[in-house]
Amino acid sequence: MKQYWGFESFRPLQESIIDSVLAGRDTLALLPTGGGKSLCYQVPALCRPGITLVISPLIALMKDQVEQLKARNVPAAAIFSGMPYPEIDRVFDQAIYGNLKLLYLSPERLTTEMALERIGRMSVNLLAVDEAHCISQWGYDFRPAYLNIASIREALPEAPVLALTATATPEVVADIQEKLRFPVPNLFQKSFVRSNLIYAVLKEENKVGKLEEMLKKVPGSAVVYVRNRRKTQEIALQLQRLGLSASHYHAGLDPEERSKRQDDWMKGLVRAMVCTNAFGMGIDKPDVRLVAHLDLPDSPEAYFQEAGRGGRDEKKAFAILLYDDSDLQLLEENFIKSFPALPEIRRVYQALGSYYQLALGAGAGESFNFDLVTFAKTYRFLPGQVLASLKVLEQAGWLTISDAVYIPGSFFFRVSREDLYDYQLKNQPVELILKTLLRTYTGAFQQHVAIREEQVARFLRMEKPALVQALQTFQREGIIDYRPARDAPQLTFLQDRVDARHMQIDRQWYEFRKKRARARVDQMKAYVTEPVCRSQQLVTYFGEKEAKPCGACDVCRGRTRPEPSGREFAGIREKIRTFLLESPMDEKELTRKFAGKEKGLVPAVLSYLLDEAWVELHEGRLYWVANQ
Repeated sequence: MKQYWGFESFRPLQESIIDSVLAGRDTLALLPTGGGKSLCYQVPALCRPGITLVISPLIALMKDQVEQLKARNVPAAAIFSGMPYPEIDRVFDQAIYGNLKLLYLSPERLTTEMALERIGRMSVNLLAVDEAHCISQWGYDFRPAYLNIASIREALPEAPVLALTATATPEVVADIQEKLRFPVPNLFQKSFVRSNLIYAVLKEENKVGKLEEMLKKVPGSAVVYVRNRRKTQEIALQLQRLGLSASHYHAGLDPEERSKRQDDWMKGLVRAMVCTNAFGMGIDKPDVRLVAHLDLPDSPEAYFQEAGRGGRDEKKAFAILLYDDSDLQLLEENFIKSFPALPEIRRVYQALGSYYQLALGAGAGESFNFDLVTFAKTYRFLPGQVLASLKVLEQAGWLTISDAVYIPGSFFFRVSREDLYDYQLKNQPVELILKTLLRTYTGAFQQHVAIREEQVARFLRMEKPALVQALQTFQREGIIDYRPARDAPQLTFLQDRVDARHMQIDRQWYEFRKKRARARVDQMKAYVTEPVCRSQQLVTYFGEKEAKPCGACDVCRGRTRPEPSGREFAGIREKIRTFLLESPMDEKELTRKFAGKEKGLVPAVLSYLLDEAWVELHEGRLYWVANQ
């Protein structure tokens, strides 16, 4: 570990997880954001002969990890949607015959005949499943392609499985181990309690004004999450006008610009990054002191993961959520819109087939660039309507859509050297371009090679669009096979196209997913509105029933303010006694039995009753134990 990563010691649970994997045991690692999950499979990959397969749904994260591993001289590669076939073929050959130690794959790749055949010929020492909660229909981000992972185990009987996730409820934990066919349960779980992370929820009309105040009070790096791309730029500009160092980030920016902004923030050249949830995955910046949410996330899982990017160095950090009444209404509206009617989903599916000119009975395994705005305008859909339908189609196993990721351009020569020389003689104006390609990309007669159009254009002292136009001319004239660089989400059809009228979605499954989403939205609303310790609410949701109040969040700090009057205290205490003697319950359920001013005073009274042992907490439920 010191040789490749420079670490002197492991983080909590890392060593135990690695020992379990090296002993050949199927293992589930539940480590909150920043817990060092990737090291739990990267270290075993280097300790044993053979190759480790890493299944991940996040293309950008795969690419980042491969680049980081290569920088540490660890042989690694990734295969994902949108890669040219020759490149996929080359990487698979390298995994079988070369010295690769880690191969990252998207879960959809496991279903292809090519992948199944090649994996069967590899010497696989470990199957690592990142974002393992995606295998569970109980989870907030179910992806049906993950269910295929279990079948690949039959081809790899000697390879143990390491499943990793940062967010999983008890139901999801059990489901992961069942779906991945663990012979016996084997869970390593770090507590969800983040004692150095101070949570607060503030009802605020002037969010930017409050954000300015927080940024001036809390020194250090900050992340500010909003729901849409437009707001990232608007709020970053407002902060800049207030004299604060800020930038914005979302998936629609040019890849070079995204990379530059991320680097500037990592180096501390920019203090506050205003972003969508496209920012943060795989970024290990330990000294983030403030994570602010100006919009409500859709689920406790999403909020916990994003808030958890603060204070990874174990020093004090703040996770602040700002909201107003309209945010609660918007959360409800988004929930309703996220489950469109079946006829609407069928219309979107039909339009996709027409848009990509897919014949009925064809299309399985094909990937296409997907531009949401262009597609929606072409067929007069609302963008949100399209996204909701795509999510349902994805979870039903009809297609998958990846995050936006930069895929370099590539080309190879389709003619012999002699024919190329003849072409150069007949086309003098473009001779220098072809000579540059020949000198720079020597392997292009054998296979597709990546081309950086910007660098070639700079060398030739020409504009990039002019170079791309020349390459496209060579393509039309049969000289090269050219695939331009892409930076768009990849939409992949997982099944052949069917008549939209016959496209089926299981109604029972659909209602189950809707019910689970309803529960997550309700929990998010409760987190914002209930006067219960913020940390306690989150960790209880993830199954830690014995969680105690943190003593530091806005709710707990409220308990240190002046106590209720003697009459108020006695009245609330007597009601608590009556309710708990009738039936033990958790704090949230108890609080809901009160209204008005009394409801806000319950936490202070209950805190006293717990401290004085009139009430006891057992497995998340409150019991009245005093004789008074």
